[in-house]
Amino acid sequence: MESTRQQKFSRMIQKELAELFLKDTKSLFGSTYVSVNTVRMSPDLSVAKIYLSFLATTDKKVELHKIKVNTKVIRKMLGDKLKKQIRIIPELIFMLDDGVDYAIHINNLISKLDIPPAPAEDNEKEEE
Repeated sequence: MESTRQQKFSRMIQKELAELFLKDTKSLFGSTYVSVNTVRMSPDLSVAKIYLSFLATTDKKVELHKIKVNTKVIRKMLGDKLKKQIRIIPELIFMLDDGVDYAIHINNLISKLDIPPAPAEDNEKEEE
């Protein structure tokens, strides 16, 4: 369970990274829309695991690789934004969040199920 401090830092980093990906990194990633779904902070606030999802792209793994290659640049940009609020910028570990894909997959499986309707129950009750 995350402490209040971890939650505060993760929300702050999530907000700033989302803004960075939306505005400042167009030159690095082109027209790909990067969504920051979740940020998990280590207890000592030195490591941030960032779960991303991508829209308007054909290969998510290629985009994730581009982000991993540019991690130092992204961390520097994040540090410039947060230098007044955070003393040490955490190490950033980017991961692919496949929660949306998993939900779509489960939804497709459920929609393919052939579930027969429930048998009609006799609603008449005998009164004694």
